[in-house]
Amino acid sequence: MSDYADRLEKTYSCVIYDALTRLGHAQCVLPHEIRPLDINTKVAGSVYTVRGHIDYSLGEEETLLAWVRLLSKVPADSVVICQPNNNEIALMGELSAETLKSRGVRGYIVDGGCRDSSFIEKLGFPVFCKFFTSVDIVGKWIPDAFENDIKIGDVTIHNGDYVMADRDSTVIIPHGLIDKVISDAEEMVTTENAVRLAILKGVDPEEAYLKYRKF
Repeated sequence: MSDYADRLEKTYSCVIYDALTRLGHAQCVLPHEIRPLDINTKVAGSVYTVRGHIDYSLGEEETLLAWVRLLSKVPADSVVICQPNNNEIALMGELSAETLKSRGVRGYIVDGGCRDSSFIEKLGFPVFCKFFTSVDIVGKWIPDAFENDIKIGDVTIHNGDYVMADRDSTVIIPHGLIDKVISDAEEMVTTENAVRLAILKGVDPEEAYLKYRKF
């Protein structure tokens, strides 16, 4: 739901992590190697999962048709999270980013590579990845599952979960916890703002902590 996504984007990954930790769900952060192209990028929304694999027996047309069909499947207002199962090739490029952005997709997160990074950064489409390379998917890679569970690092991601990603980390929120997590995170942000204001007014940090129980 876009309301959840919009509310998540007004928070940040650290406070979402704190909210999940309080609920006993600390294993929610993707590996720190996954970084935004633009450090100021933030993206949040409902997750659309994609999985694929390397297969060097495939032809150029077969892989390209599979890729454009993937782009066609992604629903508007979602964030794609892709487990490509390789560290060799780029799983996002300029034309693909243009396509997803034009279709109303919020962003793309991949446990792998990206190409055309400067073009995508100028486009303003949120992409998070592990590395850059010129090597593309043509004749090399094919998707094998959509909307299925995937695993990145130690985190299992279900289609329809939520994600909050920014310069600090990429945090996965289980679908069943989204209401509670957002409400708790919003409350934490309000409390943090009160603590900040108190500190700026000269209140001793210990006194501020004891009053608000947050720091």
